[in-house]
Amino acid sequence: MVSKPLPIESHEGFAVNAGRPSQSAPLNAKRVANAKIAFSCRRVPTTQMRALINGIRPRAGDLVLARVVRKRQHPRIELPSGRKASLFVGDEIVVCYGNRYATDQFEAVVPQDLGPCHLVASGGVAAIALSRTRGTRPATEISPVGLIGDSEGQPLNLSAFAIKPPTQTYAFPPCIAVAGSAMNAGKTTSAALFVKGLTLAGYRVGAAKVTGTGSGGDYWKLLDAGACAVADFTDAGLISTFKVSLPELEQVVVDLTGHLQDQGAEVIVLEVADGLLQLETAALLQSTTMRQRVSGYLLAVTDPLGVVSARDWMEHRDLPLIALCGTLTRSALAVREAADATSLPVLSLKELRTPEIATLVASESKPGELKLATCAQ
Repeated sequence: MVSKPLPIESHEGFAVNAGRPSQSAPLNAKRVANAKIAFSCRRVPTTQMRALINGIRPRAGDLVLARVVRKRQHPRIELPSGRKASLFVGDEIVVCYGNRYATDQFEAVVPQDLGPCHLVASGGVAAIALSRTRGTRPATEISPVGLIGDSEGQPLNLSAFAIKPPTQTYAFPPCIAVAGSAMNAGKTTSAALFVKGLTLAGYRVGAAKVTGTGSGGDYWKLLDAGACAVADFTDAGLISTFKVSLPELEQVVVDLTGHLQDQGAEVIVLEVADGLLQLETAALLQSTTMRQRVSGYLLAVTDPLGVVSARDWMEHRDLPLIALCGTLTRSALAVREAADATSLPVLSLKELRTPEIATLVASESKPGELKLATCAQ
């Protein structure tokens, strides 16, 4: 006689492994202290990491204790301090399950069980790597020990430690977003130099990365540029924004911009990850929330032909494009081609960090009103 399968339990709306009831065991403080805790988990107090849970299906944002099995693409892990700690086989690490979309590294998804998987981002993202870019090494292999839970045996998830939505209503300050035609188009560098220019002009600048994969590189760069406050989507409770619904993405923008206002920001600079064709990016840029909050866009691009395509994409959707920037500006010839093809200003890194030009951009100037040199740096 064949027995009937046990009913599938749930973990906050997510199915868990049928026939495998969850099991919880104590997690002592010494073991937590000896583990290397990733940047992506920085908002979760170690004092709440008190249980190891097995037998349930993980979900995005769940914290997991894992062992390093084989070092590959990511031989180091970024700590909450920003330091990159070297990994050794056998090390225990605290990371988060999450999806990843990176055209220059991995496509990866949250696994359906707690079996062997991969470290797909040095900021601390555990997932199953589905594909990788040519030239990228295979993902570092890890073996989960168990989900990390609280003293009641309930899984800890980033969403429970998100910043609180603002409670006050403010007159919204100027907000400029930096988007890109593709990954590695120079968005973060452009955003950081723009923050520096505004800071030199005397503004209190708040900066946020509203989409992407949990990692501290962009966070620290924006802070180092002089922003009075910096936040990213992990502060809003998400380990990554790949496969996240539009309402959730809009809430991230509302929460992060509100938080920056609470910190006294007079101008806000947002960085939107990936390229214009990435599904979540495209949806967010066209959303009601972004249209209400963003005064205009700086567009980071890699080449002149990409400029034309990206400009047409944004104009077709009535998105206010102020100027071009990014890796294109490494070449004076490329800058000339782009300017001739679009009649848009092209801002070099030097120009972005110039107080007078940064102030012009933040003042919601129309493209034709920016009378700028187009020399590359």
